[in-house]
Amino acid sequence: MKALPTRCLPPRRGRQGLLSLLLWSIAPWVYAQTPVFEIEIREHLFFPAELVIPANQKIKLIIYNRDDTPEEFESYELNREKVIVGNSQGVVFIGPLKPGEYPFFGEFNMKTALGKIIVE
Repeated sequence: MKALPTRCLPPRRGRQGLLSLLLWSIAPWVYAQTPVFEIEIREHLFFPAELVIPANQKIKLIIYNRDDTPEEFESYELNREKVIVGNSQGVVFIGPLKPGEYPFFGEFNMKTALGKIIVE
């Protein structure tokens, strides 16, 4: 009996293929469950300066820097820091957090770029 060349055989499917299929099928559901919030940096200020988010839930925060200069989103209480280059955006994941207020500031413009996240 003549053996078929390897390239003619169907691809093997096993546990790895099943696991990959499972992960790809639940990935959109997992990402859909994470609420997205946005803030902007304009003229070295945060807009809005106060952002209300839900308690006990992880959120995705998109920060748009509309200025030409870089700014660093920083918060000691949130244990986060992220440099956002001018005219670009950055993403920070926050939480889950307990109810309260969590201040943040712009490292490069500390006198004007101030804000807080209010968790309710």
